[in-house]
Amino acid sequence: MRTLTFVVGTGRSGSTALSGIVNAHPDVLSLNELLSSVQSRGFPEGVFGGGEFWRLLAEPNPLFERMIRNGVPMPEFVYPRRPGRFATETTGIPALSLMVLPHLTDDPDGLFDELEGEVCRWPERTAAGHYEALFDLLGARFGRTVAVERSGYSLDRVPLLRKVFPEARFVHLFRDGPDCALSMSRHTGYRLIFLLREILSRTGAERVEHLTEEQVRSLPPELAPLLGERFDPALVLDSDLPLTGFGALWSELITQGVDRLGEVPAPLRTTLGYEDLLDDPRAELTRLADFIGVEPLPQWLDTGAARLDGSRRGSSLRLPAAELAALRESCAPGARALADSRQ
Repeated sequence: MRTLTFVVGTGRSGSTALSGIVNAHPDVLSLNELLSSVQSRGFPEGVFGGGEFWRLLAEPNPLFERMIRNGVPMPEFVYPRRPGRFATETTGIPALSLMVLPHLTDDPDGLFDELEGEVCRWPERTAAGHYEALFDLLGARFGRTVAVERSGYSLDRVPLLRKVFPEARFVHLFRDGPDCALSMSRHTGYRLIFLLREILSRTGAERVEHLTEEQVRSLPPELAPLLGERFDPALVLDSDLPLTGFGALWSELITQGVDRLGEVPAPLRTTLGYEDLLDDPRAELTRLADFIGVEPLPQWLDTGAARLDGSRRGSSLRLPAAELAALRESCAPGARALADSRQ
């Protein structure tokens, strides 16, 4: 691959649409939600063989499997909408199959088998070496020359990505805070994130997997069941969660994220505002193409512009005045950090 670029952000910022636009470019290998799929466990230290690397890609993501099993899947889960031979209740859906492979092909099972036969034979390498080989393999398979990975809720992983891929480029995709927070509040994944963060706040634990049995027993009945294999989907879908809490979440992610991105060398990072993309899609997509190292082909620019939906812009403006004012206040720290980072 000539270049590797990570599009990072809070999520709910037009990032799924951007993955589709990027995938439409004939020179770009679009790795949709790869980081979300394998998460930090997909980047172990040291060297290891192809079989071990394949296990990291093929093992189902435990949290995503629980979401599907309990009737709260995210709309980004592509594989269950076009089911193949894998299913949560039987085999489990491989991490790579849930969102990454269906984005590249209409035959994700066939591509999964093809990759397994190749990757499992690879020699020992570092995680970076294996991923670079995987990107080269997929690039050759689909005739693509640059790779762009895009995952939602990914700002906190910038340090990890910089460590593993020191030459990688970063695009910070962001959206107006109140609009983004409102979208989070209506999204299954972010509602579950909110509740899991509440569990950590109440118990003082740093990670859900570090919770003790005593800490779990201390949780109220609307939170404790979320840690089990089975729970009532209404706990996620119908809980009355404060909108300002999502504004605070957006602010926290943005504030921490711009600090982490500030440590990336300037030539290796840029920003992309969702509203800017809606206002002048051809200019912004041209700038994006130049940054990731491909030609801004006229037909691709037309396709990208046609795929953008501006109907969700300003969605928070339809809130009651007092609710909107409170939401704006909760988003203010993130908005200031974002403004400062663009100066």
